[in-house]
Amino acid sequence: MALREHITATIYFGDQNGYVAECEEISVVSQANGLDEIVQNLREAVALHLEGEDSAEFDLVKKPSFLITLQLV
Repeated sequence: MALREHITATIYFGDQNGYVAECEEISVVSQANGLDEIVQNLREAVALHLEGEDSAEFDLVKKPSFLITLQLV
């Protein structure tokens, strides 16, 4: 099986305010007030989640990129 080259994330408006970013495939969720901040928080959360782990266990290449979808309502 080929390893995935990117992590899929969805950014959407939070229930009260700001934004929520979610990577369902590796169970990472983050939140922030602005779009730049949410992307940075997402990168940090994913890095921490994968720190010390073998990325192949998540079916990912060593340094995956992000494929981000922004949901607007």
